[in-house]
Amino acid sequence: MKYEMQTEKGGMRKMNTREDAKQLLELVEEGTSPFHVTAWVERQLLAAGFEKLSMERDWGLDNGGKYYVVYNGSSLAAFTIGKRFTFGDAFRIGAAHTDFPGLRVKPSPEILKDGYRQLNVEVYGGAILNTWLDRPLSAAGRVVLRSKDVFHPEIRYLDIKKPFLTIPNLAIHLNRDMNKGVELNKQKDMLPVLGLEGEEKQEDFFLEFLADRLHVDKREILDYELGLYNGEPGCFLGMKEEFLSAPRLDNLTSVQAIVAGLLKGGRDRGVNAAVFFDHEEIGSRTKQGAGSMFLSAVLERILLAYGRGREKFLETFGESMLLSVDVGHALHPNQADKNDPTNKDVLGKGICIKESSSQSYATDSQAVAVMQQICEAAEVPYQKFVNRSDGTSGSTLGSIASSFLPVKTVDVGVPLLAMHSSRELMGTADQESLGRALEAFYSL
Repeated sequence: MKYEMQTEKGGMRKMNTREDAKQLLELVEEGTSPFHVTAWVERQLLAAGFEKLSMERDWGLDNGGKYYVVYNGSSLAAFTIGKRFTFGDAFRIGAAHTDFPGLRVKPSPEILKDGYRQLNVEVYGGAILNTWLDRPLSAAGRVVLRSKDVFHPEIRYLDIKKPFLTIPNLAIHLNRDMNKGVELNKQKDMLPVLGLEGEEKQEDFFLEFLADRLHVDKREILDYELGLYNGEPGCFLGMKEEFLSAPRLDNLTSVQAIVAGLLKGGRDRGVNAAVFFDHEEIGSRTKQGAGSMFLSAVLERILLAYGRGREKFLETFGESMLLSVDVGHALHPNQADKNDPTNKDVLGKGICIKESSSQSYATDSQAVAVMQQICEAAEVPYQKFVNRSDGTSGSTLGSIASSFLPVKTVDVGVPLLAMHSSRELMGTADQESLGRALEAFYSL
């Protein structure tokens, strides 16, 4: 399937829906923790000529420049400055999150029980627990080591890659009511096995495992942030490969689209920005989440680098705009009654614009009108999503981020089935549509 998009010079550029989907699958393979997602974004920016900044140092910025800053390893903000940028020009901001629901390894996690080696884990975010059973699981994240400077410990990123854990289901013979529904206990039923107990009852076997992978003595390991992930690769599905099935589509679809849009789009005036927050799945209210001052601090520092203070920063709010980019709920063919009767999103029919009078989606009619015209100008198909009046379907970082940065905000994203499963489903064409929408947002 092909789309065409008008270029600035009036020519037509062929767009292949699979190109964006293939890049998304590459990100899914590499983005196995929020730290690895952020590292992937950083590699794309460096390859495109972006300059890395530090929150602890002065910023020397120039018109036409491209910059980024990483915060605490799992959040990142990037921006480009127009060649004719002047004070008061608007910010265009795309925001997504780097985290995803799953299981996190606790400290002192080793469990020796009845001949098995198991890990003590906790649930992160709103994971669909039964989808994590019988899967080949691996682990990724960061490990923190001793250092000479106690205030700056050494940090190592680690992705085991090879699956080495699983959470086995209970045989139906031992629970004849299995297909009537089973409530899983997060502490009892979600403990993965990773080996058999040997003759030596080594109590810190997981710590030894980490030390071996990092080539350090286990006494050097002070702490870690490690999450389990579904090790199955993503793939295309459907008779015409119109579906894409993969882990972590929420919210790596948005990360990939924002990066692609930022790199392809451009304006002579104003600042285009992209921000990738951690901790959206647990409420965003952390130092590197959307409920922090990170985004507003970055934008204000851009003007401070030009010798303009907070007053000029506040003046930009009127014309600036934020796209909160996160997945939406697609119509489920077996559960159609779960959707609103008149506002339904279908896979492969374009991006969804999410609205809610409760402001769980931070969208108003003026901002929606802007987004619709952006999509129409770029010939991007779109749909609208609204919750059933007697139900809820979560929220996004948009309403939280816009409370710290009061600018026009719209919640958009690709429709998804099996959201928060260990493996999710989307329309192949929708990824390209989202990327084009972001490119147009950063260009018009």
